[in-house]
Amino acid sequence: MRTAPRERLDPRAKQLWRVEGAITSAFLLLPAAGATLFLSRVVEAPTYLAALPGLLWLLVAVLLVLVAPGVRWSRWRYEILETEVDLQRGVLFITRTLVPLARVQHVDTQQGPIERGMGLASVVFYTAAGPNRIPALAVQRADEVRDRIAELTRVRDEL
Repeated sequence: MRTAPRERLDPRAKQLWRVEGAITSAFLLLPAAGATLFLSRVVEAPTYLAALPGLLWLLVAVLLVLVAPGVRWSRWRYEILETEVDLQRGVLFITRTLVPLARVQHVDTQQGPIERGMGLASVVFYTAAGPNRIPALAVQRADEVRDRIAELTRVRDEL
């Protein structure tokens, strides 16, 4: 049995995912508030029933902002090997992906506005089956990982 990949994401990934969770929670607040108002004003449900959408929203917000980022970070691992990229990720279900370097067509680094503000970037490498992503690496590390994958892919093409 294979050992887990050795490399971890940048610890700032937890903060990035907390910010993303807060943004998602903010968007979910509107339907929760609307449901609460509907239950309390239109249906005239008892207060404890009308409060359920708000409580559910609060639970989801706590999970997205406080719990999931730390668990997600602790489970995310990657390793660039001579013949493949080994990825492990997941919160409830752990996914392990081995991507043969012979199948990699090209590789990019990407940054969204929040990542850019935090000095993070993602490495995305593409195969015929679709993209694979290593998220939330320090910009310099993302450049190194991108260059290493590109270098190993060129070596595989020359064989």
